[in-house]
Amino acid sequence: MFIITQLITQLCANIIFSQALGTSTIIIAARNKKNLAFAACTIMLFTTAGSSLAYFADKVISSENQNWLMLCYVSIIALLYVCALTLLWLINKNIFNKAKLYIHISAFNCAVAGSMLMAHNKAVGMHIFYNYFKSGLEAGIGFLLASLILTAAYKNLNSSKVPASFRGFPAMLVYIGIISMALYALK
Repeated sequence: MFIITQLITQLCANIIFSQALGTSTIIIAARNKKNLAFAACTIMLFTTAGSSLAYFADKVISSENQNWLMLCYVSIIALLYVCALTLLWLINKNIFNKAKLYIHISAFNCAVAGSMLMAHNKAVGMHIFYNYFKSGLEAGIGFLLASLILTAAYKNLNSSKVPASFRGFPAMLVYIGIISMALYALK
């Protein structure tokens, strides 16, 4: 249950931070189920690959040099980003043109860095590759499930039955808060 509460927290933080920057990944993607599925699956790939590579970073960085850990994680995310774009470009330029927006949004999503930090925190004393991989995959699946929960409510939260000043993003934040409390209560 810890994973679910952490993922809902990451999702909420991602929506708040991205809204402050002018874009909201999941709310925009929730308008179209196909876009949402592609964005969430891309984030799941990034969380899994990022957490798996975090294992190697943790092996290299000693416990005395933890100040470099976040810089190393950001470097891993940047490397994954460049590799994903290059691979898509080499495979098919049409797929590259359709998917590059989601690669941009997904790579630098706070769920990716959060999953790396969660994998690191959960593996304290037991640095086993499988634990990192499993943690990243769980974070990605949790993000996918949280995205589906938002999609289910998107149409109702943007309907004319909701007051205009509350419609859209404010209603979505309240909805996320209520879902988070409900999931936390199951813990």
